[in-house]
Amino acid sequence: MQVTFLGTSSGVPTRSRNVSAVALRLPQRAELWLFDCGEATQHQFLRSELRVSQLRRIFVTHMHGDHVLGLPGLLASLGMAGSCSGLDLYGPDPLRDYLEGVLRTTSTRIGYPLRTHRVRDAAHSGAVLLEDDDIRVRCTALTHRVPAFAYRVDRRPRPGRFDVEKAKALGIPPGPIYAELKAGREVILEDGRVIRGSALCGPPRPGCSVVYCTDTVFSEAAVELARGADLLIHESTFSHGEAAMAIARQHSTSTMAAQTALEAGVRRLVLTHLSPRYLSGNPMTPDDLLAEARAIFPATEIARDFLTLEVQPLEEDDPVVSEPFGSPSIA
Repeated sequence: MQVTFLGTSSGVPTRSRNVSAVALRLPQRAELWLFDCGEATQHQFLRSELRVSQLRRIFVTHMHGDHVLGLPGLLASLGMAGSCSGLDLYGPDPLRDYLEGVLRTTSTRIGYPLRTHRVRDAAHSGAVLLEDDDIRVRCTALTHRVPAFAYRVDRRPRPGRFDVEKAKALGIPPGPIYAELKAGREVILEDGRVIRGSALCGPPRPGCSVVYCTDTVFSEAAVELARGADLLIHESTFSHGEAAMAIARQHSTSTMAAQTALEAGVRRLVLTHLSPRYLSGNPMTPDDLLAEARAIFPATEIARDFLTLEVQPLEEDDPVVSEPFGSPSIA
């Protein structure tokens, strides 16, 4: 899985950070999923190397403007492009009414299937929100001024790598039969031999997981959702010194995010949703928030717009940090 940050500021954009949006690319299925869609997210897509034509699902954490005001414009542009086969949107109860109201009053015609799904019941019951043979999505309720939800995406373990050379050495001709063997199934060849696919595959490859958690004050529910995750993306609106303000506004500090990561036993933490008060040159900067978090959880990074992470399973190398695509500034 590949994560790209399209917006990492809280409340309002700055010259270098747009408001909340995170893209999750699933190369194995040629799909793109989006988590939150703050104002100008579609402009951020244009500045990235992501293909918005691959967008299939959008997950909304809550209904504050810096997380949803980019949705109507993005949906309208997809409709005018004429290349969208359909979208599934997941989020709080008011999401459907909000979109229907905006699209109706602006006479915007979408022209593709747009399906909305309320996540409240799954968040409170612990039920799986979305599941297929490859991916499972769960969510949980957070602690914020309005209903807010965190999401976890787990890619299931995959079969071991298929040994093509070994198959050829056994005289098995390439073709559809390879797909059966790759899946670990047993096949009967024309000469009567029975071949077990498991004998031609290496050990199963583990899956990987990403958790997106914003907006919330420290939450035990977030700890449980993130337990053992490969990557936790967590809001860090305030510094530790402004904990009283964070609690009053029901946001997290850098140390709350780090404590969540530590208690959950995640592999890596990335801080996002930074207050504009921490611009470079101010008394406190993102580097200071990073230092506070690393004092508790050393495997912490600060997100920036267009930062891309490759999320790997535990047995593979650590996730690779790529340089931002295009210009990091917001016009």
